Amino acid sequence: MALGVNGLSVKWSHHSILGFTDSETVMLDLDDMSFRSVKYWSLRTMNWFQLGGFIILKSSDRCYHVVFNRKVSWTQNMSVVAWVSLLSHNKDLHRWLEMQCIKQASTLRIGPKRQKPSPRIVYKYGEQNGQIEGFLKYRRMIKRIMKTMGEPD
Repeated sequence: MALGVNGLSVKWSHHSILGFTDSETVMLDLDDMSFRSVKYWSLRTMNWFQLGGFIILKSSDRCYHVVFNRKVSWTQNMSVVAWVSLLSHNKDLHRWLEMQCIKQASTLRIGPKRQKPSPRIVYKYGEQNGQIEGFLKYRRMIKRIMKTMGEPD
């Protein structure tokens, strides 16, 4: 437990969910999919749209996040997500796409959520020096803040 103002203990609020929001990074929230399917769609998407590389994070059982490396416009970003949503027939990704369009930026969870731990990296492929590098720097910063506030990883 971390010490806060006047030596009082501070505990991270479990009602808050920390995430990464960006309009120029192609990200996918693939729920209810096998790792094999997530890897297939990640490779296919990276190659089709020339996104350079990707990382896959496991957020919970059969739930994954994918972050791609190349910077794109918001229009192209949503076009890529819509393409994967339509071809994969993933209804959860389609709902996530709709919410991102409403917000006009994409968000993926970094911190814990209810009983789910923070998403962990399970696979890397290709270039990691663009948008992925920025995502990972932000992720490390958030994890340091959570640790300082007393939240377990």
